[in-house]
Amino acid sequence: MRILLLGGTGEARALAARLHPDCDIVSSLAGRVPDPALPVGPVRVGGFGGVDGLRQWLRANDIGAVVDATHPFAATMTAHAAQACAELGVPYLVLSRPAWDPAGTVQVASDVEAADHIAEKGFSRVLLTTGRSGVRPFAGSDAWFLIRVVTPPDAEVLPRNHEVVLSRGPYGYDDESALLRDNRIDVLVTKNSGGALTEAKLAAARDLGITVVMIDRPPLPAGVTAVGTVDEAAAWVERL
Repeated sequence: MRILLLGGTGEARALAARLHPDCDIVSSLAGRVPDPALPVGPVRVGGFGGVDGLRQWLRANDIGAVVDATHPFAATMTAHAAQACAELGVPYLVLSRPAWDPAGTVQVASDVEAADHIAEKGFSRVLLTTGRSGVRPFAGSDAWFLIRVVTPPDAEVLPRNHEVVLSRGPYGYDDESALLRDNRIDVLVTKNSGGALTEAKLAAARDLGITVVMIDRPPLPAGVTAVGTVDEAAAWVERL
């Protein structure tokens, strides 16, 4: 059985290493990040062309099962994969790392709602860690933004007052505390991505008394099977 592993996350790389070479596995990366960390085994890069393209690719490549270990906010890819697999009768599993505990944070449903909250409360210095696709809603803000991203956002979506830091985790508590203090940050905006690589910013913000605005994860498609660990995903594949 050939397995398609929709990847781009640390969990996807760990699962590929766990299964390869005993399983016939092909990892797929979206191709949006330059110089990505590559998993072991065969890799394809690029989109599929929507549900129709993915369905055709699954058929043409004789895929017997799909494990979706994309980022928890890659809602479009997950929706397309769930639909294509359901239509073809291909077993489909979502591997999604556990979310962070949102207790003590301001929970919002979207980056647009986060931008509205920043404006309503009058925050002036913002650490924005929502990724390049989450910058646009803040373009008209009067606040100053420290925008930490892996790849630079398009110039037209940037707020008037900002500094862009190109960086990739993991981040430690001491460094995050210094970043928040040195830049006089009064609010942190983040997605509830989960995982240990970038969690230190939450503890640092809490200890410094800095407000955290946390964007909730998009819901998974109805009826899909989901697990939270690489061990559980590997066991699902092995049962197949």
